[in-house]
Amino acid sequence: MRKRKLPASAFNRAIVPTIACINRAKVPLGVDFDEMIEALQSFLEDCFVPAWGAPARLIKATKERPGAWTMIFLDEADDDDAQGYHELTKDGLPLSKVFVVPTLENGDLVSVTACHELCEMLIDPTAILWSEGPRNTLWAYEVCDACEEETFKVDGIDMSDFVFPAYFEKFRLEHPRSAQYDYLDKIKQPFQILDGGYSTIYRAGKVSDRAGSPAKARRFAREDRRFHRSWFREQDATRSMR
Repeated sequence: MRKRKLPASAFNRAIVPTIACINRAKVPLGVDFDEMIEALQSFLEDCFVPAWGAPARLIKATKERPGAWTMIFLDEADDDDAQGYHELTKDGLPLSKVFVVPTLENGDLVSVTACHELCEMLIDPTAILWSEGPRNTLWAYEVCDACEEETFKVDGIDMSDFVFPAYFEKFRLEHPRSAQYDYLDKIKQPFQILDGGYSTIYRAGKVSDRAGSPAKARRFAREDRRFHRSWFREQDATRSMR
C-alpha cells in the first residue's frame, strides 16, 4: 500500500496553520459563533502565543479546507469508535472536535471547551506527548486540564486558563518560585492540579485521571466520561503504553 504523503503544513512549526472552524451543531451553542472565533483569535495572539509560540489563523468554514487543520462543533459524538478530540483528517491534518450537548449537559461553556481543545491541539495535535513527573510518573502533555475550570474573558467571551511550559519542567519542583506556571497565575509549582482540574497520569503500567479535589472527583463520577477529552486520551495512552 502506498504511503500517504502529509502536507508540509501538517506538523511543521515553521508554518502557521490555518484552522477551519465548522459548526454542524443543531443545538444553540450559547455564544455567537462568529464572535467566538474572533475571541479565540484574540486569545491566541494576546495570551497563548506569547507563552507557547504556537500561532494559528482561525477562519469560519462550512467544510474542511485543503491544507488546513479543522475544529468542528457537533451535537453528539459522531462515532462510538471516533478518536474525538485527537483525530486526523483524511488528508492527515490535525482535527479537533467539540461535542456541544455533552459540554452543556456537564455545565461547561462551549467557548471554554473550544479554547481548551484549540490550545491542546496546537501543542500536541495527536495526543502522544508525555512529560516525566514526580515519583516515577508520566503526565499527559495537556495544557489546560490541570486548571480547566479557571476561566477569563476575552472580548466578553469566556476562555480557558492554560499552563505555561514551565509547568512540565520537573527540575522546578526544587525551585517553585522560579517561573509562572499558568496564565492566571493560580498554580504555584509544576504538576500542581487546581481544585477544579485533573491530569491524566501513567504510573506502574496504569493510566488514570487524578482529580484536583474530592469535589472534582465527584463531578467526574456523575458525568458521562465517554467522548470527554480525558476518555479519548486514556484510550490512546493505554494502547500506546502496551
